[in-house]
Amino acid sequence: MNNSTTRFMLMGAWALLGLAGCMGSTPSVDRGFGAEPTLPTPDSSLLPTVNIAPAIGWEGGDRPVAADGFVVNAFAIGLDHPRWLYALPNGDILVAETNAPERPEDAQGLRGWVMNKVMGRAGAGVPSANRITLLRDTNGDGTADTRSAFAEGLNSPFGMYLRDGALYVANTDALLRFRYEPVMMRLSGLGAEVAKLPAGPRNHHWTKNVIGAPDGSALFVTVGSNSNAAENGIAAEENRAAILRIDPSSGAIEVFASGLRNPNGLAWQPGSGALWTTVNERDELGDNLVPDYMTSVKQGGFYGWPYSYYGQHVDERVKPQRPDLVAKAIVPDYALGAHTASLGLHFYTGDLLPRRYRNGAFIGQHGSWNRKELSGYKVIFVPFTNGEPAGPPEDILTGFTTVDGDAQGRPVGVIEASDGAILVADDVGNVIWRVAPDVTKSMDRTVMQDPKEN
Repeated sequence: MNNSTTRFMLMGAWALLGLAGCMGSTPSVDRGFGAEPTLPTPDSSLLPTVNIAPAIGWEGGDRPVAADGFVVNAFAIGLDHPRWLYALPNGDILVAETNAPERPEDAQGLRGWVMNKVMGRAGAGVPSANRITLLRDTNGDGTADTRSAFAEGLNSPFGMYLRDGALYVANTDALLRFRYEPVMMRLSGLGAEVAKLPAGPRNHHWTKNVIGAPDGSALFVTVGSNSNAAENGIAAEENRAAILRIDPSSGAIEVFASGLRNPNGLAWQPGSGALWTTVNERDELGDNLVPDYMTSVKQGGFYGWPYSYYGQHVDERVKPQRPDLVAKAIVPDYALGAHTASLGLHFYTGDLLPRRYRNGAFIGQHGSWNRKELSGYKVIFVPFTNGEPAGPPEDILTGFTTVDGDAQGRPVGVIEASDGAILVADDVGNVIWRVAPDVTKSMDRTVMQDPKEN
């Protein structure tokens, strides 16, 4: 099949799949944010809306748009699909250059063929570099001037976590442990396997993130579902759509919380000490269902997937139902907009930004594909007070899409550098962006609320 034939077939199939998105109006995404989002009537159809921003990358000196009072610069460029970041205590930054592994059973038939092509247009079709790269800013100018291949030959790596001289890396199929010393520019060996993680030939949501308990007693790993809404059967979802608790010594696994369709970000909220996660909810129920969300995670908690969403709202597509589970489904704490693909999560603890950002959440929104109007494609901030969300979201970094609807970049992981600046992984632009206060403007750095309240 030549390229022109492929393009013709893709355009025809795209038109069929996108037909459902060509009529009607789209309510504001604002209704899908906050502690009490508006949940419209489900609009499920055979042909889902397909509208994704084609990836074009950044040209010349183009860059995202920082919120008033901030500036953005490229901390590192020329990376290979950077998705997740980790800040080491010595100031080095680790970046997982990664993408999906081979998944021969994940997308089959016409719909699978079309979705593979669509995701390719979105910049998600490149082979995985399977590498973690170390970046170092030796002169403190806000740009990495040293780069080294820190670990190679991995299998779609994503999350990273350092504890007691051991660096844990979450591959798509296993949690690994490496010996680490601050002087290292490269890890040695292949790493010791701590525990196997759900993977296989389908492996629909392939990313695995990892974080440790503050006391070092356990590791927590996110595992997304093996489907959109259990269409592959519940048996395919064993230990999926969950946060797993893993004993770092024995590798023993238990489900810590379940019913989380695709959790990605994991962070301890500084004010409350609670574990929080960002979750991508299900598709194909309409433009404004279901909101992605962030929530505190309760041990033993069930959050609805696949039987219900946002508490006890039943997903009628799922058969057979489990009313016993629906009855105890926990309502998430804070909606982040439907189809925004909210992935990155970081609670700010530094001193570089104004004090009102202290203990609040920075969130990387990768961007929609199943919505008539694009949503996400930006970094937002949600203020917290007394360990809970305390206001509407604020745009921090925008401008990832053009007026023509193309994607110059797509933000994913968000972390805090040792100097207090915010770093954002852009897997379409192949850039790490750095967001910091604009010293040419007068930012209010006073305490805008009592920090004890956080």
